[in-house]
Amino acid sequence: MEGTDPVNKKLAAVLSGGAVLVLALSGCSDDSGKTDEWAKKVCDDLQPQHAKINEANQDIVEATRTGKSPDEVKKADAASFKKVSDAYKAMARAVQQAGAPPVDDGEKMRKDAVKELDTISGKYNDLVTAVEKVPTGDTFDEGIDSVAAKLAALGKRGDTALRRLSTGEVGQAMAKQESCKKTGLTKKGS
Repeated sequence: MEGTDPVNKKLAAVLSGGAVLVLALSGCSDDSGKTDEWAKKVCDDLQPQHAKINEANQDIVEATRTGKSPDEVKKADAASFKKVSDAYKAMARAVQQAGAPPVDDGEKMRKDAVKELDTISGKYNDLVTAVEKVPTGDTFDEGIDSVAAKLAALGKRGDTALRRLSTGEVGQAMAKQESCKKTGLTKKGS
């Protein structure tokens, strides 16, 4: 079990990065009422999903801190990846249901963000299967390290659509929303 703690910390760090990627939906401020309404709806729906991703992160870290067996670590990691997958899926639904932001290219921004969120959800679901297949014997740490590498690659996925969604008027409106501020991703004083 000796190498497990640093490896699971890697998993947690990359998981955190994924949450930041999705919830980098922030910017400065804007005065457009319709854009503010859209941003409030999206932010209110994304905030609980961000909390679920943070909980999943903590579950991974906790599994190693408590010195759990490889089987218990696998089970905790798989449950965490499933929780993250579900959160991304819920984020995709939230953006879909909010409709297009009332800005130029709003429909394209929405579609691109929903597609990206759905894809990320599927990739986290793939990690559930990958971690469940990790052998618990002498190669456990290597197997978990392999899962961490897949997670790192997922964290580096193209996030162009999400970054576009958080730019300009939309990003400015989102930065004003308390529920987006609660994610800790808006800059103080924005």
